[in-house]
Amino acid sequence: MSEDYYEILGVDRDASADQIKRAYRKLSRKYHPDIAGPEHEEMFKKVSVAYETLSNPKKRQSYDMGGMPGMGNMGGMGGFGGFGDLFETFFSAAGAGGGPVPRGRRGQDTLTVIEVGLETIAFGSREEITIDTAVRCPTCDGTCCKPGTSPRTCTACNGSGTVRQVQRSLLGNIMTQAPCPTCGGHGTIIPEPCEECAGEGRVHAKRPISFDVPAGIEHGTRIRLSGQGEAGPGGGANGDLYVEIREKPHPVFRRQGDDLVADLYVPMTAAALGTTIELETLDGPEDIVIEPGTQPGDEVSIDGLGVGRLHRRGRGRLRARINVEVPKGLSDKERDLLQQLAASRGEERVEAKTGAESSGFFSNLRDKFTK
Repeated sequence: MSEDYYEILGVDRDASADQIKRAYRKLSRKYHPDIAGPEHEEMFKKVSVAYETLSNPKKRQSYDMGGMPGMGNMGGMGGFGGFGDLFETFFSAAGAGGGPVPRGRRGQDTLTVIEVGLETIAFGSREEITIDTAVRCPTCDGTCCKPGTSPRTCTACNGSGTVRQVQRSLLGNIMTQAPCPTCGGHGTIIPEPCEECAGEGRVHAKRPISFDVPAGIEHGTRIRLSGQGEAGPGGGANGDLYVEIREKPHPVFRRQGDDLVADLYVPMTAAALGTTIELETLDGPEDIVIEPGTQPGDEVSIDGLGVGRLHRRGRGRLRARINVEVPKGLSDKERDLLQQLAASRGEERVEAKTGAESSGFFSNLRDKFTK
């Protein structure tokens, strides 16, 4: 059931205190939940427990002689109570050097996902969500006791949380110390558990939480809300809540860094003659000026109408990308007018131009790829 602490830290069994400290610092940075994400929390706990044991000369000596210090709460994200907590209690008591184990333990971290619109990404906002999680029992306030009662000292271990046993071996009698089976290593018992939480000190409930989404946040980013996660058993501290941000698609704009890009489709005549188009932006209606002779793929850019820059001042650009529509299904009159235009421009018979000779669409396309 135990794990090799030397293997967890990646050091030899004769490693010095400095080598153990360096290994711990390297691994703690690698697996810290705030840096690597909450999915690495369990490994971070293992590294912490291994270092706590091997950095203490007495605990290390006990471990090297065959002791089995506990690995603490290595459970998953959800659920509480049951055999897992009892297993943790027993082995935590052994690892604590025989002292009573506090009933209160830190709650698990929680992850939730929300979808936000592009307006929230661009400007930032104050969001409110409701999570279904463990909260401190309102009846006993985390004491686990029925109101008006309190824990009593365990008579089996006299409050020490441990009991000693003598075992015979080939080397003679060996004195061992183990968690008290009567109180589970706590040193106290609860004669009258709280009826609402069944002596757990917490219950499941829905809880509203408000938090800020900063402007310019990226899709998939997780916001850490310290102390807003699952309440710990026995009045223990709350875990952390991680909120993952997912951006909902926008019908007009798409995000490119701090810029907002929209595709505008204009008739061939408007691109040739020039025009002004009103575009509904995130800030309201804005006039987009199409200059005469605008080519397919040209962009009209307006500063300050894009996405807010994350933790910086200012906003990106609004970029309107022009797509020129060529008419289909011409009437006889329209065809005649276009033929007159072609004749006046000497374009009745057109030969494709390449390279430096081209001055139209293909030249424009070439310039975009060679810049």
